[in-house]
Amino acid sequence: AGIAQRVLPSVVSIEAQDADGGATGSGFVIASDGYILTNNHVISSAVTNGGTITVRFNDGTSYPATLIGRDIPYDLAVLRISNHTLTALQFGDSDKVAVGDSVIAVGSPLGLSGTVTLGIVSAKNRAVTAGESVEENSFINAIQTDAAINPGNSGGPLVDSTGSVIGVNSAIATLGSSFSQTGSIGLGFAIPINQARKTAEQLIKTGKSTYPVMGVSVDMGFTGGGAQVSSKPGSVLAGGPAEKAGLKMGDIIIEFDGRTIASPDELIVAVRSHDVGDTVTVIFTRDGKRQAVTLTLTAGK
Repeated sequence: AGIAQRVLPSVVSIEAQDADGGATGSGFVIASDGYILTNNHVISSAVTNGGTITVRFNDGTSYPATLIGRDIPYDLAVLRISNHTLTALQFGDSDKVAVGDSVIAVGSPLGLSGTVTLGIVSAKNRAVTAGESVEENSFINAIQTDAAINPGNSGGPLVDSTGSVIGVNSAIATLGSSFSQTGSIGLGFAIPINQARKTAEQLIKTGKSTYPVMGVSVDMGFTGGGAQVSSKPGSVLAGGPAEKAGLKMGDIIIEFDGRTIASPDELIVAVRSHDVGDTVTVIFTRDGKRQAVTLTLTAGK
């Protein structure tokens, strides 16, 4: 109860309206001078269709918000309300989160503002896709929790037992084509706050953000175990990190910087969990033979 009392004043409901209707979600204050973090998929339709975004606090006050920047690959967006001094939530360290840790999800599921649900960290490093369209799909190296997360929780904070934010809840998530989450079934997912914080800081500073790439396109239909570099022309970026390291079309990547890769999605989230400029070791098979290369990740465009 004490944690909820501290956190709730800094959590907002978001109404994003446009000519085609609207979307609702959640967000939370990340800086006292009016910056609010949420999911891109909460506000994307309003942004692309010239709509309006309104944030409502737990005390009932509401304000118009402007978009500072959004990042589709990580499904994040930063809003701002002007001329208001707010109380920002404290950031935790998502790298130190352990399976079994207690967590609390805060937000506005199904429009019910100020809702608090309790759970634990069920797993880490889940390869999850989020977003509401193929064009705006995001790949997330997610924290999994059994705290109830429903539509409307998107963009709200997942906090630890001290009230520090360790993740950004994302209710609209899938684990491949065979799994679909339509409501709380004990499988909720959150974007780790360490990644969200870096992206938010870039958006606030420049209105844009970057994400790392290794310079290959993978075959999303490959089911043989690992991630296969596509056989389509141009699937290995000319002059990119992978080409410089010697990767070729048809190579099957089975390990990325010490992390076992079992699917194309897992490779994408593994890459995006790193920073631009990181040097990583990639293990792959070619004609059944195992090989290893080292490459340096560059910024995607």
